[in-house]
Amino acid sequence: MVRIRGGHSRRPRQTVVVTGASAGVGRATALAFAARGARVALIARGRAGLEAAANEVAQAGGTPLVLPADVSDPGQVAAAADRVEAVFGPVDVWVNVAFATVFAPFTEIRPEEFRRVTEVTYLGYVHGTRAALDRMLPRDSGTIVQVGSVLAERAIPLQSAYCGAKHAIRGFTSAVRTELMHRGSRVRVTVVQLPAVNTPQFEWGLSRLPRRPQPVPPIYQPEVAARAVVHAADHPGRRVYCVGGRALATVIANRLVPGLLDRYLARTGFSSQQTSEPDRGERPHNLWHPLDGEDGRDFGTHGSFDDRSHARSPEAWVARRPRLLWAGAATAAGLALAALRHRGTGHR
Repeated sequence: MVRIRGGHSRRPRQTVVVTGASAGVGRATALAFAARGARVALIARGRAGLEAAANEVAQAGGTPLVLPADVSDPGQVAAAADRVEAVFGPVDVWVNVAFATVFAPFTEIRPEEFRRVTEVTYLGYVHGTRAALDRMLPRDSGTIVQVGSVLAERAIPLQSAYCGAKHAIRGFTSAVRTELMHRGSRVRVTVVQLPAVNTPQFEWGLSRLPRRPQPVPPIYQPEVAARAVVHAADHPGRRVYCVGGRALATVIANRLVPGLLDRYLARTGFSSQQTSEPDRGERPHNLWHPLDGEDGRDFGTHGSFDDRSHARSPEAWVARRPRLLWAGAATAAGLALAALRHRGTGHR
C-alpha cells in the first residue's frame, strides 16, 4: 500500500489531470494527489459529481479545476487539456480512468451500446493519451498512468465490451511505450491493473442481468486503487502494476492453464457477478448521459459494498519488491490451480 503522508514541501507541486474524476477510482485518485498539495484537473461528464469532488480536493489540500467533458470526444478532451495548461501550467501527470460498461451476455448487447462502451472505455484512453503526449513530448517530460483492470489479462463472461476495451488499452499502451523508447523520450507511460473495486459502477452501469450486478470478491475500496495509482505515477519505470495478490495469481494461472480457467468461469462467472437481489433492468444507467446531471445526485467515491470491501492491501509494499511479488503470486497461482482442478473433478 502507498501511504499518503504530509510534507508537501518534499516534492514539487504537481499538476495532475484525472479523467472519470466525478466518482469511484477517479475521484479517490484525485483526492490522493490533492493530499500532496497537487493542482488537480477533474474531467468527467457529471456536473454534480465534479463539483462535489472539487470541494473534497480543496478540503484535502489540493487546488481543483472542474472540466466537464465526454472523453469519447477527442475535441472535448483536447479543449480540457488546453484549459488545464492555461490555468495550472504544464501537466506533470495524466491519469486515464473514465469508462462505461454493460453487464449482459454479448448477444444481449446492442451494437450501438457495444460501440459506446468502446468509445468511452478504450478510445477515451486513446484521446487522453494523445492530449497528454501533445503537451508532454515537446517538453520531454511527464507521466501517463492508464488505470486498467485484471480483466485486461483474463476476460470473464457478462462483460465482453468492457473486457475487450481493457484488452485494447493494454495493447495500445504497449505500442505507444515502445514508440517513446524508440525516440528516446523521457515521457513515461505505465498501467495499473486493478482487481474488483467497490465503486458506483454497479449502481449506474447498464445491466440486463436478472439480478443486481456485483464485483467478484475479494473487493477493495477505491482508496487502495488510488494509492497504487499515485505510487505508479511516482515510479513509472515499471510497465505494469497489478493490485491484489489474487489478481496477479489469476494472470499467472491464465498463462499456464487458460482452458481450465475458461471452464471454471463458464460454471461460476454468471452467478458470482450477481447478488441475490432481483433486477428487472428498469433502473436508470449512465451509458449515454450522466445520472447526476438530472437530479443533482452525487454518487460519491464508494459503491454499495462497503461491508465486504478491504480498505487496506499489502500489495504496494510488495510491488516495490518484484521478486517477492512474483514468488507470492506463483504460490497463490499454484493453490488456485489445485482448487480449480479439484472443483473440475467434482462437478463432472
